[in-house]
Amino acid sequence: MAITDKFSSKQIFKFLPIVAIIIAGINAYYTVNEGHVGVIKRFGEAKDQQPPGLHFKIPFIETVEMIEVRTRKNAEKMASSTKEQMPVTIEVSVNWTVEKEAALDLFKRYGGLSQFEQRILDPRFRSATKDTIPQFEAEQLIQDRASAIQGIERRLTEEMAGFPVIVDNIQIENIILPAKYISSIEIKQTEKNLAAAEEHKLERQRFKAMQAVNTADAEAQSILKVAEADAQAILLKGRAEAQAIEAKAKALKNNPLIVKLTEAQAWDGKLPATMLGSGTMPIMDLRNSQEKGN
Repeated sequence: MAITDKFSSKQIFKFLPIVAIIIAGINAYYTVNEGHVGVIKRFGEAKDQQPPGLHFKIPFIETVEMIEVRTRKNAEKMASSTKEQMPVTIEVSVNWTVEKEAALDLFKRYGGLSQFEQRILDPRFRSATKDTIPQFEAEQLIQDRASAIQGIERRLTEEMAGFPVIVDNIQIENIILPAKYISSIEIKQTEKNLAAAEEHKLERQRFKAMQAVNTADAEAQSILKVAEADAQAILLKGRAEAQAIEAKAKALKNNPLIVKLTEAQAWDGKLPATMLGSGTMPIMDLRNSQEKGN
C-alpha cells in the first residue's frame, strides 16, 4: 500500500511541470474587446495600455484591467429650488467618454471608471445642476429647458476642465413640481385658451363686419356709377338735341324755302276749313254745304 502511495506521489510531481506550463500558456495571452483599452498591471502597478485585439503578457506577474472608452451615461435625481424658491425635483443625465490616450493616466489617478464617477464626475454634475436650476423660474424652466441644459453644460464643462474625459449631451429627463403649482398652471393655461378663443371670435366678427362694410361700399359705388352714367347720358342727349335744334334754326334762317318744304312734308292733303283774307271778313268754305245740298 505504501509503495502505491509513493508511486502516485511520484506521478503527480512528474506531471506538475506540464500542468504549470499549460496554465502559464493559458495566462500568457489576453484579448481587449472593441470599445475598451487594456491597462497592464505588473505586481499591481499600472505600466502600459493596449488597444483592442490579441496581446501577450507575463503569466502570474502581469494582469489586465479593462477600461471602457465608449460613451457612458450617468443619471441623477436631485432636489433643488427655482428662482422663486419653489421646491423642485430634477432628473438629469449626462453622457461622458474617457479619452483613449488618457485611459492609463485615469486608472493611475483614480483607480478605474467607478472610482472616477463616484469621486469626480457625479459630485460636480450635481453641483452644476443645483447651481443652474435656481436661476430659472418654474414656468421658464418648463417652457425653456434648452436654456437650463445649456447652463448646466457650461458649468459642468468648466468643472471638468483638466480631467481626461469629454462630457456632452446633458438632458433634463423630468421636472417634478408641487401639485398645487401644476394645478395653477393648468388653470392659467385654460384661461389663456378661453381668452384666445374669445379673441378669435371677436376677430371673426370684425372680419364679417368689414365684409358687410365693403359690400355696402361696393354697392353704393355701383349705384353711384350707374347714376353718373345715366346723368352723363341725359346730358349728352340734351346736348345733342340742343345742337340739332340750333342747327335746324340756322338752316331755316339761311333758307326760307326749307319752311315751305317742312310744311309740305307735314301737310295731310286736306285744305283748311277756314282761311282769312286780307280784309276783316272771313272767307267761308262752302264746299261742305254744296256737297250736302247735292
